[in-house]
Amino acid sequence: MNNRKYVQMRNDMSMTVEEIKNNLPSEEELYDLAEVFKVFGDSTRIKILYTLYESELCVADIAAVLQMTQSAVSHQLRILKDAKLVKFRRDGKTIYYSLDDDHVATILSIGTEHLEER
Repeated sequence: MNNRKYVQMRNDMSMTVEEIKNNLPSEEELYDLAEVFKVFGDSTRIKILYTLYESELCVADIAAVLQMTQSAVSHQLRILKDAKLVKFRRDGKTIYYSLDDDHVATILSIGTEHLEER
């Protein structure tokens, strides 16, 4: 259809442009999603996420694995924690970090899979 009134969906269902427009997330949701993807835009944070994908670790261990200072790791962990991509638990004086939930691991896996398709 040349007037682009209908858009073909991946599942072969046609929707009008108006229906698609009405199904878009709100501006606030789109902004929040963009903010999450901004956090993924830093290779140091991606390294930390991949490290935590493997195991729950404390700052000292993450720093040792990535050959970074504990201060630099802590700074990035704060950003990841604020974005709800990592969580922590305290064991005495030691704080252990891990991925916040399975969605974070899925995002990393899908991103890697996408790169491997090239």
